[in-house]
Amino acid sequence: MTGKVCLVTGATSGIGWETARALAAQGATVALVGRDAGRTQKALDRIRATIPDARLESYLADLSSQEQVRRLAQEFQSRHDRLDVLVNDAGAMFPTRRESVDGIEMTLALNHLAPFLLTNLLLDTLKASAPSRVVTVSSGAHIGEKVNFDDLQLTHGYGTWRAYGQSKLMNLLFTRELARRLAGTGATANALHPGFVASDFGKGEGGFWTGAFTLMRPFMISAEKGAQTVIYLASSPEVEGASGWYYVDCHPVTPSAEARDDATARRLWEVSEQLTSLPATV
Repeated sequence: MTGKVCLVTGATSGIGWETARALAAQGATVALVGRDAGRTQKALDRIRATIPDARLESYLADLSSQEQVRRLAQEFQSRHDRLDVLVNDAGAMFPTRRESVDGIEMTLALNHLAPFLLTNLLLDTLKASAPSRVVTVSSGAHIGEKVNFDDLQLTHGYGTWRAYGQSKLMNLLFTRELARRLAGTGATANALHPGFVASDFGKGEGGFWTGAFTLMRPFMISAEKGAQTVIYLASSPEVEGASGWYYVDCHPVTPSAEARDDATARRLWEVSEQLTSLPATV
Protein backbone atom coordinates (compact mmCIF):
# COMPACT_ATOMS: atom_id res chain seq x y z
CA MET A 1 0.00 0.00 0.00
CA THR A 2 3.04 2.28 -0.06
CA GLY A 3 2.23 5.41 -2.05
CA LYS A 4 -1.51 4.83 -1.86
CA VAL A 5 -3.99 7.23 -0.24
CA CYS A 6 -6.89 5.89 1.82
CA LEU A 7 -9.83 7.68 3.43
CA VAL A 8 -11.60 5.88 6.30
CA THR A 9 -14.81 7.11 7.91
CA GLY A 10 -15.77 6.04 11.43
CA ALA A 11 -12.05 5.79 12.11
CA THR A 12 -11.88 6.84 15.76
CA SER A 13 -12.75 3.42 17.18
CA GLY A 14 -13.78 -0.14 16.41
CA ILE A 15 -13.55 -1.52 12.90
CA GLY A 16 -12.71 1.86 11.37
CA TRP A 17 -9.74 2.42 13.68
CA GLU A 18 -8.43 -1.11 13.18
CA THR A 19 -8.70 -0.63 9.41
CA ALA A 20 -6.88 2.70 9.51
CA ARG A 21 -4.12 1.21 11.67
CA ALA A 22 -3.65 -1.80 9.38
CA LEU A 23 -3.52 0.28 6.20
CA ALA A 24 -1.02 2.65 7.82
CA ALA A 25 1.10 -0.35 8.83
CA GLN A 26 1.12 -1.40 5.18
CA GLY A 27 2.59 1.97 4.20
CA ALA A 28 -0.49 3.86 2.99
CA THR A 29 -1.23 7.48 3.71
CA VAL A 30 -4.41 7.21 5.77
CA ALA A 31 -6.94 9.98 6.35
CA LEU A 32 -9.08 9.32 9.42
CA VAL A 33 -12.54 10.89 9.57
CA GLY A 34 -14.06 11.51 12.98
CA ARG A 35 -16.81 13.62 14.48
CA ASP A 36 -15.10 14.65 17.71
CA ALA A 37 -11.74 16.46 17.73
CA GLY A 38 -10.53 14.87 20.96
CA ARG A 39 -11.40 11.31 19.96
CA THR A 40 -9.92 11.81 16.51
CA GLN A 41 -6.61 13.04 17.92
CA LYS A 42 -6.57 10.14 20.36
CA ALA A 43 -7.08 7.74 17.46
CA LEU A 44 -4.11 9.26 15.63
CA ASP A 45 -1.95 9.07 18.74
CA ARG A 46 -2.82 5.42 19.34
CA ILE A 47 -1.72 4.49 15.82
CA ARG A 48 1.48 6.51 16.05
CA ALA A 49 2.31 4.84 19.37
CA THR A 50 2.79 1.53 17.55
CA ILE A 51 3.64 2.85 14.06
CA PRO A 52 5.84 5.92 14.65
CA ASP A 53 6.39 6.59 10.95
CA ALA A 54 2.71 6.24 10.02
CA ARG A 55 1.53 8.72 7.41
CA LEU A 56 -1.69 10.00 8.94
CA GLU A 57 -4.02 12.96 8.67
CA SER A 58 -7.46 13.68 10.04
CA TYR A 59 -10.70 15.37 9.07
CA LEU A 60 -13.59 16.38 11.29
CA ALA A 61 -17.13 15.90 10.05
CA ASP A 62 -20.55 14.92 11.36
CA LEU A 63 -21.51 12.74 8.43
CA SER A 64 -25.23 12.98 9.20
CA SER A 65 -24.96 16.58 7.92
CA GLN A 66 -24.80 16.84 4.15
CA GLU A 67 -23.09 20.22 4.39
CA GLN A 68 -20.31 18.65 6.44
CA VAL A 69 -19.99 15.72 4.02
CA ARG A 70 -19.52 18.23 1.21
CA ARG A 71 -16.96 20.15 3.23
CA LEU A 72 -15.09 16.93 3.97
CA ALA A 73 -14.89 16.06 0.27
CA GLN A 74 -13.68 19.56 -0.59
CA GLU A 75 -11.05 19.56 2.15
CA PHE A 76 -9.76 16.16 1.09
CA GLN A 77 -9.57 17.13 -2.58
CA SER A 78 -7.76 20.35 -1.69
CA ARG A 79 -4.96 18.21 -0.21
CA HIS A 80 -4.98 15.23 -2.56
CA ASP A 81 -5.39 14.65 -6.26
CA ARG A 82 -5.71 10.91 -5.80
CA LEU A 83 -7.73 8.47 -3.70
CA ASP A 84 -6.92 4.79 -3.94
CA VAL A 85 -9.29 3.45 -1.28
CA LEU A 86 -12.44 4.88 0.27
CA VAL A 87 -13.72 2.93 3.26
CA ASN A 88 -17.30 3.80 4.24
CA ASP A 89 -17.46 2.49 7.80
CA ALA A 90 -19.29 5.15 9.84
CA GLY A 91 -22.74 4.08 11.03
CA ALA A 92 -25.00 3.84 14.05
CA MET A 93 -28.26 2.57 15.53
CA PHE A 94 -30.76 4.92 17.14
CA PRO A 95 -33.24 3.71 19.80
CA THR A 96 -35.83 6.34 18.91
CA ARG A 97 -36.62 8.13 15.69
CA ARG A 98 -34.76 11.39 15.27
CA GLU A 99 -33.88 13.61 12.35
CA SER A 100 -30.64 15.04 11.06
CA VAL A 101 -29.99 18.76 10.59
CA ASP A 102 -31.30 18.23 7.04
CA GLY A 103 -34.63 16.91 8.34
CA ILE A 104 -33.88 13.31 7.34
CA GLU A 105 -34.37 10.29 9.58
CA MET A 106 -30.99 9.82 11.24
CA THR A 107 -30.31 6.17 10.37
CA LEU A 108 -31.01 6.86 6.72
CA ALA A 109 -28.95 10.06 6.83
CA LEU A 110 -25.86 8.56 8.47
CA ASN A 111 -25.80 4.93 7.34
CA HIS A 112 -26.83 5.36 3.71
CA LEU A 113 -26.99 8.92 2.44
CA ALA A 114 -23.61 9.89 3.95
CA PRO A 115 -21.60 7.19 2.12
CA PHE A 116 -23.72 7.69 -1.00
CA LEU A 117 -23.00 11.42 -1.07
CA LEU A 118 -19.34 11.20 -0.05
CA THR A 119 -18.58 8.51 -2.61
CA ASN A 120 -20.25 10.45 -5.40
CA LEU A 121 -18.42 13.65 -4.50
CA LEU A 122 -15.11 11.77 -4.61
CA LEU A 123 -15.96 9.70 -7.67
CA ASP A 124 -13.89 11.68 -10.17
CA THR A 125 -10.86 11.42 -7.89
CA LEU A 126 -11.40 7.68 -7.49
CA LYS A 127 -11.69 7.20 -11.25
CA ALA A 128 -8.56 9.26 -11.87
CA SER A 129 -6.70 7.05 -9.37
CA ALA A 130 -7.77 3.72 -10.88
CA PRO A 131 -7.29 0.97 -10.01
CA SER A 132 -9.11 2.22 -6.92
CA ARG A 133 -11.61 0.75 -4.49
CA VAL A 134 -14.75 1.70 -2.57
CA VAL A 135 -15.37 -0.55 0.43
CA THR A 136 -18.66 -0.17 2.30
CA VAL A 137 -19.45 -1.85 5.61
CA SER A 138 -22.91 -3.42 5.44
CA SER A 139 -24.29 -6.18 7.68
CA GLY A 140 -26.09 -9.48 7.76
CA ALA A 141 -28.89 -7.40 9.31
CA HIS A 142 -30.03 -6.68 5.74
CA ILE A 143 -31.55 -10.16 5.46
CA GLY A 144 -35.33 -10.10 5.55
CA GLU A 145 -35.52 -6.35 4.96
CA LYS A 146 -37.04 -4.42 2.07
CA VAL A 147 -36.73 -0.79 1.05
CA ASN A 148 -40.01 0.89 1.90
CA PHE A 149 -40.14 3.60 -0.77
CA ASP A 150 -43.59 4.66 0.44
CA ASP A 151 -42.14 5.55 3.85
CA LEU A 152 -38.39 5.65 3.37
CA GLN A 153 -37.87 7.71 6.51
CA LEU A 154 -40.05 5.47 8.67
CA THR A 155 -42.37 8.18 9.89
CA HIS A 156 -44.87 5.41 10.71
CA GLY A 157 -43.88 2.42 12.82
CA TYR A 158 -40.22 3.28 13.45
CA GLY A 159 -38.16 0.49 14.93
CA THR A 160 -34.44 0.54 15.73
CA TRP A 161 -33.65 -2.80 14.08
CA ARG A 162 -35.98 -2.11 11.17
CA ALA A 163 -34.26 1.22 10.45
CA TYR A 164 -30.81 -0.30 10.81
CA GLY A 165 -31.56 -3.37 8.70
CA GLN A 166 -33.05 -1.25 5.93
CA SER A 167 -29.98 1.00 5.91
CA LYS A 168 -27.67 -2.01 5.63
CA LEU A 169 -29.75 -3.28 2.71
CA MET A 170 -29.33 0.14 1.14
CA ASN A 171 -25.55 -0.21 1.51
CA LEU A 172 -25.69 -3.36 -0.59
CA LEU A 173 -28.01 -1.88 -3.21
CA PHE A 174 -25.80 1.22 -3.40
CA THR A 175 -22.72 -0.96 -3.90
CA ARG A 176 -24.45 -2.97 -6.60
CA GLU A 177 -25.52 0.07 -8.59
CA LEU A 178 -22.18 1.82 -8.02
CA ALA A 179 -20.32 -1.19 -9.38
CA ARG A 180 -22.52 -1.16 -12.46
CA ARG A 181 -21.82 2.53 -13.05
CA LEU A 182 -18.08 2.08 -12.49
CA ALA A 183 -17.73 -0.80 -14.95
CA GLY A 184 -14.80 -0.20 -17.26
CA THR A 185 -13.31 2.65 -15.21
CA GLY A 186 -10.87 0.59 -13.15
CA ALA A 187 -12.58 1.67 -9.93
CA THR A 188 -14.42 -1.04 -8.00
CA ALA A 189 -17.06 -1.21 -5.28
CA ASN A 190 -17.65 -4.01 -2.78
CA ALA A 191 -19.52 -4.40 0.51
CA LEU A 192 -19.15 -6.70 3.47
CA HIS A 193 -20.54 -8.06 6.72
CA PRO A 194 -17.86 -7.67 9.43
CA GLY A 195 -19.41 -10.10 11.89
CA PHE A 196 -20.94 -9.51 15.30
CA VAL A 197 -18.32 -7.11 16.58
CA ALA A 198 -17.65 -5.93 20.13
CA SER A 199 -17.01 -2.23 19.56
CA ASP A 200 -18.36 1.15 20.69
CA PHE A 201 -21.29 0.71 18.32
CA GLY A 202 -24.44 2.09 19.93
CA LYS A 203 -22.53 3.26 22.99
CA GLY A 204 -24.09 6.29 24.62
CA GLU A 205 -27.45 5.90 22.89
CA GLY A 206 -29.13 4.43 25.95
CA GLY A 207 -32.28 2.34 25.96
CA PHE A 208 -32.82 -1.31 25.21
CA TRP A 209 -30.08 -1.74 22.62
CA THR A 210 -27.28 -0.46 24.85
CA GLY A 211 -28.23 -3.03 27.47
CA ALA A 212 -28.65 -5.73 24.85
CA PHE A 213 -25.20 -5.13 23.38
CA THR A 214 -23.70 -5.21 26.88
CA LEU A 215 -25.27 -8.60 27.57
CA MET A 216 -24.22 -10.00 24.20
CA ARG A 217 -20.66 -8.68 24.36
CA PRO A 218 -19.12 -12.00 25.55
CA PHE A 219 -20.39 -13.63 22.34
CA MET A 220 -19.01 -10.96 20.01
CA ILE A 221 -15.75 -10.97 18.07
CA SER A 222 -13.06 -8.34 18.52
CA ALA A 223 -12.96 -5.20 16.40
CA GLU A 224 -9.56 -6.36 15.12
CA LYS A 225 -11.09 -9.58 13.80
CA GLY A 226 -14.15 -7.75 12.48
CA ALA A 227 -11.91 -5.44 10.46
CA GLN A 228 -10.16 -8.26 8.60
CA THR A 229 -12.60 -8.38 5.70
CA VAL A 230 -12.51 -4.59 5.38
CA ILE A 231 -8.72 -4.64 5.25
CA TYR A 232 -8.80 -7.54 2.78
CA LEU A 233 -11.10 -5.68 0.39
CA ALA A 234 -9.09 -2.47 0.76
CA SER A 235 -5.65 -3.93 0.17
CA SER A 236 -5.51 -7.52 -1.06
CA PRO A 237 -4.34 -8.15 -4.63
CA GLU A 238 -6.69 -11.16 -4.64
CA VAL A 239 -9.71 -8.87 -5.14
CA GLU A 240 -8.14 -6.60 -7.75
CA GLY A 241 -10.86 -5.96 -10.34
CA ALA A 242 -13.62 -7.66 -8.31
CA SER A 243 -16.67 -5.42 -8.08
CA GLY A 244 -20.28 -5.55 -6.95
CA TRP A 245 -19.76 -8.36 -4.45
CA TYR A 246 -20.76 -8.94 -0.83
CA TYR A 247 -18.11 -10.53 1.39
CA VAL A 248 -18.19 -12.38 4.70
CA ASP A 249 -14.97 -13.66 6.29
CA CYS A 250 -13.00 -12.55 3.24
CA HIS A 251 -15.14 -14.66 0.89
CA PRO A 252 -17.87 -13.57 -1.53
CA VAL A 253 -21.33 -14.76 -0.51
CA THR A 254 -24.80 -14.28 -1.90
CA PRO A 255 -26.84 -11.57 -0.14
CA SER A 256 -30.63 -11.57 0.07
CA ALA A 257 -32.74 -11.55 -3.09
CA GLU A 258 -33.80 -7.99 -2.32
CA ALA A 259 -30.16 -6.91 -2.24
CA ARG A 260 -29.70 -8.34 -5.75
CA ASP A 261 -32.66 -6.52 -7.30
CA ASP A 262 -31.27 -4.21 -10.00
CA ALA A 263 -34.51 -2.26 -10.39
CA THR A 264 -34.60 -1.52 -6.66
CA ALA A 265 -30.93 -0.53 -6.75
CA ARG A 266 -31.53 1.94 -9.58
CA ARG A 267 -34.61 3.38 -7.92
CA LEU A 268 -32.80 3.83 -4.62
CA TRP A 269 -29.94 5.58 -6.41
CA GLU A 270 -32.36 8.03 -8.04
CA VAL A 271 -34.17 8.73 -4.76
CA SER A 272 -30.83 9.20 -3.01
CA GLU A 273 -29.78 11.73 -5.65
CA GLN A 274 -32.92 13.70 -4.88
CA LEU A 275 -32.41 13.52 -1.10
CA THR A 276 -28.81 14.74 -1.43
CA SER A 277 -29.46 17.28 -4.20
CA LEU A 278 -26.97 15.55 -6.49
CA PRO A 279 -27.39 16.13 -10.21
CA ALA A 280 -28.64 13.03 -12.01
CA THR A 281 -25.59 13.18 -14.31
CA VAL A 282 -23.23 12.18 -11.46
